[in-house]
Amino acid sequence: MRPVTLFTGQWADLPLETVAQKAAEWGYDGLELASWGDHFDVMRAAKDTRYCAERKALLAKYKLKMYAFSIHLTGQLVADEPLDERHDQFAPAELKGKPEAIRRWAIEFCTAAPAAAKNMGVQVVTGFTGSPIWHLWFPFPPQVPAQIEAGYQKFAQRWNPILDEFGKYGIKFGLEVHPSEIAYDVYSAERTLEALGHRPEFGFNFDPSHLVWQGIDPAKFIYRFADRIYHVHIKDSKVLVDGESGILSSHLNFGDRRRGWDFVSPGHGDVQFEPIIRALNRIGYEGPLSVEWEDSGMDRFHGAADTARLVRSWDFPPSAQAFDAAFKR
Repeated sequence: MRPVTLFTGQWADLPLETVAQKAAEWGYDGLELASWGDHFDVMRAAKDTRYCAERKALLAKYKLKMYAFSIHLTGQLVADEPLDERHDQFAPAELKGKPEAIRRWAIEFCTAAPAAAKNMGVQVVTGFTGSPIWHLWFPFPPQVPAQIEAGYQKFAQRWNPILDEFGKYGIKFGLEVHPSEIAYDVYSAERTLEALGHRPEFGFNFDPSHLVWQGIDPAKFIYRFADRIYHVHIKDSKVLVDGESGILSSHLNFGDRRRGWDFVSPGHGDVQFEPIIRALNRIGYEGPLSVEWEDSGMDRFHGAADTARLVRSWDFPPSAQAFDAAFKR
């Protein structure tokens, strides 16, 4: 069975040891560490093997393993344009209001990630890339095709040197396909791979919660990108349109009851997990099922424990033989 892990991004306000202790009590096999809070220092891990040994020892104390770590927040700063006050919260305080300094720092940080992964003994780094053209998603004023193409090329120019380092260390990067990223659905994901020349270091951190509210079948995404599913998030969302609310969510923040969709604890939304597990079995995915828990209407401690139990009940191994093989004499 696949290991069930907990992504610590939504728990970074707590010390890592507290999260590790709780995760072990809830029945998780490991953690996908966030690179914010005190959970994982990427720049330090890239250079200090003693620090890496300390992180691994802390997890081992609670019989947990690390299968991946996240650079979501910093990765967003690499290709986003423009960088504004929203992005300041993802960068060191001394860089606030200095967009190009923030971008340089983010590129250095992401470039260090594969060395940190090598030192930690993990094969996958998850994250965001940002996008210079996300603000152009709606084609009015009418799109200028050359402008969109230039955006993909700018993304590739920013990320190819970083991915060169991933290739050097034999580490995979998994982009979480997500609105606000360069790849947010099936066709934009295809175009992103094309912009990078289908280089093998780059694939996807599959997360169904960002697909279902767009009307995309998550299992079909898995089949379309079978050789690029490098990591899997277990996360759920629910469409709540009621004749007044809209799918674009009216500039309302998560948790506002007027939104047309929202994230919910896995098993409480629109994601059908059995087809996803079957698809993962068919493509031969054996990596972790990492719970990214987000639900503004449920206590997170209750939700994380509940989800660990549910994921174990959902996951099942593929059949080793055809069901009718026993019919033969």
